[in-house]
Amino acid sequence: MRYKKMSSFIVMDIVREAQKYEDTIHFEIGQPDLNPTPKVKESLAKALNDDKFSYTESLGLLELREKIAKHYKKEYNVDIEPSQILLTPGTSGAFLIAYTLTLKHKQKLGLSDPSYPCYKNFAHMLDIEPVFMNIDKSCNYELNVNHLKANKIDALQISSPSNPTGNIYSEDNLKELIEYCDKNSIAFISDELYHGLVYEKKASSALQYSSNVIVINGFSKYYCMPGLRLGWIIVPKNLSREAEIIAQNIFISAPTLSQYAALEAFDYEYLDSIKNTFKERRDYLYNELNEIFPIDAKPHGAFYLWADVSKYTNDSFSFAKELLENIHIATTPGIDFGSNNTNKYLRFAYTRDIKHMKEGIRRLKEYLKSR
Repeated sequence: MRYKKMSSFIVMDIVREAQKYEDTIHFEIGQPDLNPTPKVKESLAKALNDDKFSYTESLGLLELREKIAKHYKKEYNVDIEPSQILLTPGTSGAFLIAYTLTLKHKQKLGLSDPSYPCYKNFAHMLDIEPVFMNIDKSCNYELNVNHLKANKIDALQISSPSNPTGNIYSEDNLKELIEYCDKNSIAFISDELYHGLVYEKKASSALQYSSNVIVINGFSKYYCMPGLRLGWIIVPKNLSREAEIIAQNIFISAPTLSQYAALEAFDYEYLDSIKNTFKERRDYLYNELNEIFPIDAKPHGAFYLWADVSKYTNDSFSFAKELLENIHIATTPGIDFGSNNTNKYLRFAYTRDIKHMKEGIRRLKEYLKSR
């Protein structure tokens, strides 16, 4: 029965439909079109030549976990032991560990609405009850302590920068949420996958405010390695062994070749160029799209725009299909991300170059004039 509760990931259906048209303009998929640093390819080739085909230990390569720990010291000035870090098959594997580690059968996981759709689907897989709390521009698309006081939950999941809005949790609010959860025995899980892709505001890690939190990140977005399916989860020291046992049972270990490739992913000079490229794209698309559809909040991170299309429709799914069929523009319907007025929104991803997006904006303006 629990599988009937799961919703499809509509954007993947849009991706499949978009392949029917050779001239599709892609705003739908949250996947960077840029390559990782060339050092990643070199490291992967060396691993292939060295026949690195066996499992690693379930925690993952120690050398890579040490590099991740150094990264947190450099970026956030927090000390993490490599034993607290587990490498996972994408962040999907990390979420399964986090939820299994913190929640029992029928316990409640607090989520924002809108939010990334797989959160609730993972919860349903584990017979955990998702509790949705509405966010919008009135609260800067951030959950706050008032949301928590109004809902009984056993764990809280946030994302910053977020998908689909690209907003970043303020330092004060993040600190207050963590303190409230600590005092009320609520597990705190922070999805920080888009850290690094931050443009003006600074994105704080939950680990800067407590050692009793769970943080999830990965190599798909900022590091431009989505197909290598490699993420990581950082857990409190007292949960490290239990998390390792869960990982052993779910997936044994993360992909070995991907782990060796990621040893060279922390090329900060190269990563700065990735961030700057996405910032240029963000600036272009925000300025152009905001003239067509209101943008509730200028995104300060990730690579998404949350566009209010209510002037044209109250059915974002049908509108997305209309745009794809008529002018070959692929977008993601807001209903993928929840039910809190999401029928009035489309998500636009700026994961293609500006030339590609310019053609999409041209088609969109012409179509809406004649519609």
